[in-house]
Amino acid sequence: MSDDGMTPAGTAEKPLGEIVSDVTEKAQLLVREEIALAKAEVSQKVSRIAKGAAAFGLAGFFALLMVIFALDTLSWGLVSWLNVKIWVGFGITTAALLLLTVLAALFGIRMIKRGTPPTPDLAIAEAQKTKRALEEARS
Repeated sequence: MSDDGMTPAGTAEKPLGEIVSDVTEKAQLLVREEIALAKAEVSQKVSRIAKGAAAFGLAGFFALLMVIFALDTLSWGLVSWLNVKIWVGFGITTAALLLLTVLAALFGIRMIKRGTPPTPDLAIAEAQKTKRALEEARS
């Protein structure tokens, strides 16, 4: 050993084959540990996503209850404001919901008709242009 505590360049304590074997073994260990870390990280994130999805589901349920109570409140408010019988207030609310349902259904039908068949028309057109350009380049 030299004065600075380092082994001189020409005096390796282990043969080259053993050093390569150690490096390979440590590299394999490092890869296995990285894979284990990635698995743990992914499972933690999947767990968080599942919990978030459950929370959104619960929020959706509460939102549905809120809409029901808001419509009930609207119906009673119409009865009070218009000074009409109870069934008239609820009938007005029901008619408004029917109108919204029909409008949403018509919009949905329109969007489905515009989207069918689900073919990538622009991509097909671009592919045909590319094909023609390549054929022209060959000629």
